[in-house]
Amino acid sequence: MAFNVKSLYAFTLLSVWIASARGQAQEWQQCGGIGFSGATTCVSGSVCSEINDYYSQCVPGVASSAPATSTATSTSTAPSSTPSSGSSSGSLRFAGVNISGFDFGCNSDGSCTASGAWPPLLQYYGHDGQGQMQHFVNDDGFNVFRLPVGWQFLTNDVMSGDIDEDNLAEYDALVQACLATGASCIVDVHNYARFNGEIIGQGGPSNDIFATLWSNLAAKYATSDNVIFGVMNEPHDIPDIVAWAASVQAAVTAIRQAGATTQLILLPGNNWTSAETFVSNGSADALSQVTNPDGSITNLIFDVHKYLDSDNSGTNAECVTNNIDDAFSPLADYLRTNGRQAFNTETGGGNTASCAQYLCEQIAFMQQNSDVYLGYVGWAAGNFDPTYVLGETPTDNGGVWTDTSLVSACLAPK
Repeated sequence: MAFNVKSLYAFTLLSVWIASARGQAQEWQQCGGIGFSGATTCVSGSVCSEINDYYSQCVPGVASSAPATSTATSTSTAPSSTPSSGSSSGSLRFAGVNISGFDFGCNSDGSCTASGAWPPLLQYYGHDGQGQMQHFVNDDGFNVFRLPVGWQFLTNDVMSGDIDEDNLAEYDALVQACLATGASCIVDVHNYARFNGEIIGQGGPSNDIFATLWSNLAAKYATSDNVIFGVMNEPHDIPDIVAWAASVQAAVTAIRQAGATTQLILLPGNNWTSAETFVSNGSADALSQVTNPDGSITNLIFDVHKYLDSDNSGTNAECVTNNIDDAFSPLADYLRTNGRQAFNTETGGGNTASCAQYLCEQIAFMQQNSDVYLGYVGWAAGNFDPTYVLGETPTDNGGVWTDTSLVSACLAPK
């Protein structure tokens, strides 16, 4: 079949485009880094930006005098500005690591035992969580740590909001070690919106009990500007999202009335607070109704999680997606349109090449949209053994700390 003139012209343009794009990395693909042997230039409309020594990436935009990095420069929890109408190329406010141990013994149905907790501190025969955090801050540039703890540990296995003072003293030792680094510290109740299988405010603990728990915790840290309150880890299979928002409201009101009037509070949604379904499952709209006692939404931040493996479980060593198109891009649009912000407090992958690629891409995208994304926290260090599939626990050899490959390649701001 013969080409007409218009078809020939279009074919010529396509050939020119293919020729110009051949050997160039596409948007969000890797374009440099130690040991990288692929294309080092980007297609038109993107610039090769250095994330760290091991990874550079094609980021939409034009070249600037300084490369883009994932450096988080502030540890303050002062109110941030309203999200702008477009994307940002600034630094993320927070970059950090989960320091696990007090959440050990907790299952996804909210069943925990106080005796199952293992404080990640040497004085309690755990790993050196204090040393880990000091290393992460001083050597890697992290500035936030999430400190998960089981509700049952805080109350010594009683379904109550009244806190066991001896157990709180152990948990507070970790919080104080975190604060001593100058970092921000997320106090995270790690119970999946449940207590021993029963959903808060929907057949399980009442909203009043939940509010009492948070009132007591907030009173403990009301004067600590660098404490962030994580209302609940990964609610899932919640029948009534509006009722769940009412439970979150009870916690927020209790925190503010306890004197913690300015700190960030993280609001979690349904479906394991997945960034991908935060809007579609109604969490965003329901939680948008949660306010401070004065009616404002100042420092009320959506709490999202997202893993990068094939089933989004965070149980596989290999990563298969950067989550940009399916999760973080559409969520950014919602956040910007509605004047809200989100914090990815749980993400990560195996210490593999695939996770280094995709997680770096995810972080770079969040950085480019730092007007609506506050930052990320990797899962996990603390008492996890270095052989754990998503382990980010550094090893200490005579005071010299060595990071896992994923921390070095992607997560560490420095």
